[in-house]
Amino acid sequence: MEGLAIRASRPSIFCSLPGVGGDPQRRLPSDGFLNFPASSNAADNTKLVVNSGSFHPISAVNVSTQASLTADFPALPGTLFISLCLVHIAVPKPSCLNISNSVLFWSETNVKEERINGEKKADNIVWHESSICRCDRQQLLQQKGCVIWITGLSGSGKSTVACALSKALFERGKLTYTLDGDNVRHGLNRDLTFKSEDRTENIRRIGEVAKLFADVGVICIASLISPYRRDRDECRSLLPEGDFVEVFMDVPLSVCESRDPKGLYKLARAGKIKGFTGIDDPYEAPLSCEVVLKHTGDDFSSSPRQMAENIICYLRNKGYLEG
Repeated sequence: MEGLAIRASRPSIFCSLPGVGGDPQRRLPSDGFLNFPASSNAADNTKLVVNSGSFHPISAVNVSTQASLTADFPALPGTLFISLCLVHIAVPKPSCLNISNSVLFWSETNVKEERINGEKKADNIVWHESSICRCDRQQLLQQKGCVIWITGLSGSGKSTVACALSKALFERGKLTYTLDGDNVRHGLNRDLTFKSEDRTENIRRIGEVAKLFADVGVICIASLISPYRRDRDECRSLLPEGDFVEVFMDVPLSVCESRDPKGLYKLARAGKIKGFTGIDDPYEAPLSCEVVLKHTGDDFSSSPRQMAENIICYLRNKGYLEG
C-alpha cells in the first residue's frame, strides 16, 4: 500500500489531517502511528497537525519503500514548559496516485520493526506519559537532573570520588544517588558475570537506570570501570545533549596497581584472573570527556574532596545546580 505513516518517538495523544477525509480528530492506536494514504486530491501545502503529549521528535516514513521521507521534526521551542505542543508537518503532494483520501490505521509492523535481543517487541507495549514532566520535578528540587559517569581503572579512586562528590552536593542541599559498579552487582546485575558480553550488559542496565534518575531531576553518579568507549557512548546517547557528564580518572596503571585495594592486580599478574582491565584486557580512555581528574601526586589537588569540587565547578558553570 502506498502512503505515509506519521509517528512521534513516543506516541502522541491526538492527530488530525485538515482538508483530508476522516474524523477531524482521532486518537492514535497503541503503536503510536497515524497512517494515511497519499491522495491526488490533497492540496500541495496540506499539513498534519499533531497534538503531541511529549517533547520528542516526529518523523514521516514512506510506507511503500520503508524509507524516511523527511528528517525528524523536533518539538517547537518552549515546549518544555507546557503539557501539549502543536507540531505541523508539511505533507508533499504525491503524483500518479489515485487512492481514497480517508484516514487509515494499520499495524506498526508495516512501517517499522522494533526488536529486543533479536525478538520483535510486543505490540501492546506503549509509552505512558505523565502529567508531571521533568521540568516540574527539577523546579521542585531546584536542580537539573544529569548523569555523572566516573570511569577509570580499578584502584583509580572512582568510588572514593563518587562518595566525596555525593557528600559535597548533599551539603549544598542537592539530591544525588550513586550507582556503584560493585553495589549494583549485589542486586540488579547479580546474574551477570565478567565476560565481555555481560560487562556490556552491566553497563547498559546502569545507563538505563541512571537515565531514569536524571529524568526524576536527581544528579546520578555512576561509578564503574566501563572500559570500552562504545559502551560509554551508548549510555551517553540515552540522555539529552549535555546531561551526560563523563569524568575520567586519569591515574597511571602503576599507581592503581600499587594501591590494589582488593588484591585483584596481584591475582591478574599471577594469571588467576583472566580478562582483567589494564593487564590482559584494554582500557579505552575517553577522547573528549567533560572532566579529567588527573593524578598529580600532590596531596591537595589529588584529594577526593578537591576532585569532587572540580566536578561541582563544572556542574555549577553548566547550570545543573539551579532549578
